[in-house]
Amino acid sequence: MIQASNIQKYYGELQVLKGVDLQIKKGEVVSIVGASGAGKTTLLQILGTLDVQSNKQDSTLMINDIDVVNLSDKALAKFRNEHIGFIFQFHQLLPEFTALENVCIPAFIKKTPRAEAEKKAKELLDFLGLSSRYDHKPNALSGGEQQRVAVARALINNPSIIFADEPSGNLDSESADNLHQLFFKLRDEFGQTFVIVTHNGELANMADRKLTMVDGLITS
Repeated sequence: MIQASNIQKYYGELQVLKGVDLQIKKGEVVSIVGASGAGKTTLLQILGTLDVQSNKQDSTLMINDIDVVNLSDKALAKFRNEHIGFIFQFHQLLPEFTALENVCIPAFIKKTPRAEAEKKAKELLDFLGLSSRYDHKPNALSGGEQQRVAVARALINNPSIIFADEPSGNLDSESADNLHQLFFKLRDEFGQTFVIVTHNGELANMADRKLTMVDGLITS
């Protein structure tokens, strides 16, 4: 599913990632933990193709057997849209659009016909317990509901892997627990792979594997 080797990242003279090696299998739920500044989010953004490593020539990043390092910008954007889903701490929903419209946006980018995209979006919202919230805008939803809309948006194009950055960091304990259980239900029912950066010890320990980052390296 993911094979990465010697991933390094510099910001000026500051080296944030110092040669990370990582393999993740299909259907795994992997958590990444570590102190603030350890490089977790930077690594997640590179794995998710939102950022690029500083040493492209002497590193590798394969996702679904595709060498994403050498894709053109256009091909990479298409790959990201079709293969990868993202869930962030702050849901990043567009406030002027309804829950249904927010979920459909990645499908519209993929040029999925509107009727097909809306049908799939409604199925996902129904699955996530939001069947009565299709037409609600984000400011009319609770924090937990907003995050579930963001999960539906991440799933709309049937991605093979979902990257989540502190997905429950902005939720109350009950909503956070519901979200954590949801990740495993999605994995079991749809076969998605999850890579989750989190400070939540309960979520980290639920994962199939917990990776610890210290000073830009995975230490365990």
